[in-house]
Amino acid sequence: MTLTLEAMRADIARLTDLEPQEIGNDDHLPDLGLDSLRLMQLVTAWEQAGLKIDFSVFAESATLGEWWAEISRQQAAR
Repeated sequence: MTLTLEAMRADIARLTDLEPQEIGNDDHLPDLGLDSLRLMQLVTAWEQAGLKIDFSVFAESATLGEWWAEISRQQAAR
């Protein structure tokens, strides 16, 4: 699976009842309503779609930009 930044933003928006354009790369996602249960739902959906990344990347970082940096690094390494 190749995940895009905009697809990630749209998935987060759907779970937090926001519009994708309301989510900035540096916004603190828990402040936007992405709690641990929603985070697990999000990561599980991405894993089921084929994303192979350690959950700790998502748990240790709190912004979309941080997540995207790690995911894009891993996708480029394939």
